[in-house]
Amino acid sequence: MQPWAPVDVPRLEGSGPPLRLHDTSTGRVRPTAPGPEATMYVCGITPYDATHLGHAATYLAFDLVNRYWRDLGHDVHYVQNVTDIDDPLLERAARDQDDWVVLGMRETALFREDMEALRVVPPRHYIGAVEAMGEIAEFVGKLLAGGSAYRIDDPEFPDVYFDSTASGHFGYESNYDEQTMIALSRERGGDPDRPGKRHPADALLWRMAREGEPSWESDLGAGRPGWHVECAAIALNRLGDQIDLNGGGSDLIFPHHEFGAAHAEAHTGVHPFARHYVHTGMIGLDGEKMSKSRGNLVFVSKLRADDVDPNAVRLALLSGHYRTDRAWTDDLLEAAQQRLARWREAVTLDAGPDATETVANLRAHLADDLDTPRALAAVDAWAGAALERRGTDAAAPATIRTAVDALLGVKL
Repeated sequence: MQPWAPVDVPRLEGSGPPLRLHDTSTGRVRPTAPGPEATMYVCGITPYDATHLGHAATYLAFDLVNRYWRDLGHDVHYVQNVTDIDDPLLERAARDQDDWVVLGMRETALFREDMEALRVVPPRHYIGAVEAMGEIAEFVGKLLAGGSAYRIDDPEFPDVYFDSTASGHFGYESNYDEQTMIALSRERGGDPDRPGKRHPADALLWRMAREGEPSWESDLGAGRPGWHVECAAIALNRLGDQIDLNGGGSDLIFPHHEFGAAHAEAHTGVHPFARHYVHTGMIGLDGEKMSKSRGNLVFVSKLRADDVDPNAVRLALLSGHYRTDRAWTDDLLEAAQQRLARWREAVTLDAGPDATETVANLRAHLADDLDTPRALAAVDAWAGAALERRGTDAAAPATIRTAVDALLGVKL
């Protein structure tokens, strides 16, 4: 599967402090410490609807990680999946009397367009579950052979499940208690009440073929994979046994990221699977989390169709801290449009205040767990001074333009 078009990220002179990020597993903000190659896996969409602002906020946060690591000189190896076969996709296709393949392809194409418009640097590998079906089935087979998985005692549908005790570390990523795990499993696509499972939270690895459902032949028997194992297989096969960052929205903490890590660790014996588990807050509308199930979505494509500058959308979402649950409002967008106009006016001036301190502050704030509110305020201060004609450095406007592009992804 092809990602969207490359984004030209300008090179900025110098570099800032190491990037510090909040790690969900430890509950602390601590330094990231990648080698020359920084490895990052961010869970992608299930393409049964268009990209909403909750999606956009998540991918913008990890785009800042990508850009900041690049600014530090790392070669970023970024992988993202597409869950182009799963129950929600099949259910939406059935509801709308659509072909599930066509639905998935259409919404994935729209997602690419949205990411390109928002100037998100594309992943090096963009992998759909369907195209990775062979490697996913092979991985499930290895877990089964190694004793980390089991077939449920069901003569009609002997599905394969993961034994949550297999890695020896299950629960460290989310730090949730058992009751919470079972409740979230029930809420987020699991089947804790199915008879015959060793533990209610054990996750499905391979669903044997059912009549009327798509399935793929494998040594496991005809079927299709569970959700979490898809990401584990794709990540391990492209990034290795341990990665620097596993990211996604906070609704993926459990069960998705907990099980993805457990699958990987049970197979490799390497703990932790990710040195950082990083999660973004939820975007709300009218007091509720923005989600497909609630139907309270603001789509990136709709904003683009209304001629809203994607750079303003980007600034609006970056105006809040990535880990906070926050609301989308018309006032938020209007403030971002005004900010974008001020910045653009400031960088067209013949001169401005020296940009050295502003660029240093911009880097320092981003290095501090992606503190975008303070980063934007640093540029605001420079732009305000420039517009008041309080500066004579002819090179400063171009420096600010480059820094804002390179680090924040906003084109002035």
